[in-house]
Amino acid sequence: MSYEEFLRQLGKAGLTVREFAKLVRMNRISISNNAKTGEVPSHLAVIASLMGEMAEKGVDYREVLSRIDIEPRKARGVAATGKFGGDRQEDMFPPRSGASASKPSQK
Repeated sequence: MSYEEFLRQLGKAGLTVREFAKLVRMNRISISNNAKTGEVPSHLAVIASLMGEMAEKGVDYREVLSRIDIEPRKARGVAATGKFGGDRQEDMFPPRSGASASKPSQK
């Protein structure tokens, strides 16, 4: 689905991207980033389309969603010190045996 059609479906449901993100427990930025490609992932397209149709038919989708225990998506790309975001790899600054566990000096 195109991002433009996605926004149209949200409009039918009376939602903004921010409100949609809150309802489905996603980060608003993750959703709006799809505007760059102009396409929306199919799972978001299905949800938006169903919400739009439900709203047109007078079905309260908010009440339906409130009965579902939706777990928030975990943030991706958040890294610990010494690791690149989201990449599983060895520690870049492993503690040295016999030396203090301080970071190397940056020049």
